[in-house]
Amino acid sequence: MAGSVDRMSDNGAALVHARGLRKRFGTVEAVCGIDVGVRPAETFGFLGPNGAGKSSTMRMIACVSPRSAGELQVFGMDPDIEGPRIRARLGVVPQEDNLDNELSVRENLHVYGRYFGLSRATVRAKAAELLDFTQLTDRAADPVNLLSGGMKRRLTIARSLVNDPELMLLDEPTTGLDPQARHLLWDRLFRLKQQGVTLIITTHYMDEAEQLCDRLVVMNGGLIVAEGSPVELIARYSTREVLELRFRPGDQHSWLDAVHDLADRVEKLPDRLLLYTLDGEAALATAHQRGVRPVSSLVRRSTLEDVFLRLTGRSLVD
Repeated sequence: MAGSVDRMSDNGAALVHARGLRKRFGTVEAVCGIDVGVRPAETFGFLGPNGAGKSSTMRMIACVSPRSAGELQVFGMDPDIEGPRIRARLGVVPQEDNLDNELSVRENLHVYGRYFGLSRATVRAKAAELLDFTQLTDRAADPVNLLSGGMKRRLTIARSLVNDPELMLLDEPTTGLDPQARHLLWDRLFRLKQQGVTLIITTHYMDEAEQLCDRLVVMNGGLIVAEGSPVELIARYSTREVLELRFRPGDQHSWLDAVHDLADRVEKLPDRLLLYTLDGEAALATAHQRGVRPVSSLVRRSTLEDVFLRLTGRSLVD
């Protein structure tokens, strides 16, 4: 694993620097001229619905897909010219685990380490270190196909660390995992960040973004529609609290006029009204005084998910 070293790029700038970055596939423009700067030793997130341009951006940063236009530098280098040098300093965790099921857990690390030209002794020592880091030491001799989904994900992360990367790209790192496995992976990622590794993450889990990301951008339709820290985005695009009033489906329409002035914004869903307000309890008390009787009510803090849905909409995007 990477130690505590200077993580600045070769020219002292951000590790990833993009200006006017574009990616076209024929007549379709997947990324429409975005500006991104990722600082050393931070966790940076790309959020967005399917088709927003997140994966296309990540593939350009990973030097596996050339940009169509704009400026892109990784470690101060141009991916179109110095792709191999950049890739040697990256760790990549794809959305789908692509482990070799015919090999053991330890052998997966050994084979991958040899791709980077590491000696057998170095690979053995590195594999032992990474197995301990990802809590897989007791499964080292097992075939990969006997591992659970969470264990496979941890092994994929261990494999991505064989070359001591300065920058890790993680595409949906915890998709499909149970809560225990997700939290264990979060802990491993926190530790990497503490060691100075820079992380770039795409995720559909808003709580994951709030937990892990120092800064993030929300993408929609190939454009960046918002950027900042999770706290900044919630403050900018939502309210401190949300009051959820749940009704029998269809009944919420008749109560809209009674509560519309109790919040900065009211959102109508098939079975409830969402009141975005500074004080949810006060809004609920006033609603009750006006005779509003929901089936149930809930006051909660605003989350990044509220921001995400406001910026990108609730309609499913295929």
